[in-house]
Amino acid sequence: MKTINLILILIILAHYQTSVCIAQNTDNQNVTSGWRMFRGNPSLNGVASGTISDSPKLKWRFKTGSSIKSSPVIDGDLVYIGSDDKKLYAINISNGKKVWEFQTKDTVESTPCIVNDLIFFGSTDYYLYALDAKSGKFKWKFKAGAKIISSPNWTTSPKKDKIWILFGSYDNYLYCLESITGKLVWKYQITNYINGSSAIGNGKAVFGGCDGKVHIVSVTNGKKIGEIDTGAYIASSPAIDGKYAFIGNYQGKFLCIDLITKKVLWTYENDSQFFSSPTVGKTQVVVGARDNVLYCIRRDNGKLIWKFQAKDKIDSSPVIVGDRVVFGSDDGRLYIVSLSKGTEIWSYEIGSPIISSPAIINGLIIIGSEDGTVYAFG
Repeated sequence: MKTINLILILIILAHYQTSVCIAQNTDNQNVTSGWRMFRGNPSLNGVASGTISDSPKLKWRFKTGSSIKSSPVIDGDLVYIGSDDKKLYAINISNGKKVWEFQTKDTVESTPCIVNDLIFFGSTDYYLYALDAKSGKFKWKFKAGAKIISSPNWTTSPKKDKIWILFGSYDNYLYCLESITGKLVWKYQITNYINGSSAIGNGKAVFGGCDGKVHIVSVTNGKKIGEIDTGAYIASSPAIDGKYAFIGNYQGKFLCIDLITKKVLWTYENDSQFFSSPTVGKTQVVVGARDNVLYCIRRDNGKLIWKFQAKDKIDSSPVIVGDRVVFGSDDGRLYIVSLSKGTEIWSYEIGSPIISSPAIINGLIIIGSEDGTVYAFG
């Protein structure tokens, strides 16, 4: 009898340990490994792990049929990116060869999002698509009322048993869909276009609109939590770190917002516009602007630490990796600058404007360009 009880206890312990491992692996798959969505994670903080070379070499390039505004994402041995040629591509990360492509009816500016082997992305043909990430096989599509440039984000349902996909549209709605079926869970309406993506953290979706407001919405039921009027329309996406959100607008204002009090903690101002989305380090926030400058700002008080001058506007959203910042510019260059000093470490002249934002994993930098080409450096 004792032997039987011991065997039962061992079976239960083994089952428990396996369940824990599965849960941990699922969390890692969705959050910490890969670069599976715009800005790397649901908080959109744009921070990559590891380090990069100070003099990376071009590994490969992949040509699409038109310009690229979408940013790449990475899952395992595949790179995914949209193009203005109306297609989403899956590319082998080792050699830059096409694995599959999926045709839509209009441009794909939206950066895809991968969760649990499904890839989600929007098109200006009004549809959000869900495909099998490995094969490119169509799963479902959901029609919004206008074009979708916003990059999808994801969260878990209140019972933690489903994945929900959030995205904005030019029909003025933020949508929440069930990931397996594409069924509408809720939608939240504002009074103007939603161009950027929503950052998700602590049960809140935070996004800017062309109504000039930063909106805070409950991901549980799509109900309004609060809004902050910034005074000018917002095309970029916010980054969340803890209880703070960081975002810029088209009046040259870059703001830190306390999501608890729903008040602006500080504002940094220039004479240009912010289209780039920020990356948030431990003590600083870095963001590009249309006055050709990359700004590094103290995250506690909004004071300028340094600024880096490019030769044209910076709509590409920077990524922090170690003590380096990686970003593109409309001057046709991909840059690496020092996070601590703001000095140029390296640049590569692609020769066409770069609106796409870099994806970085295991020392590899991947980015798209207006010349219709995806570049990999490492």
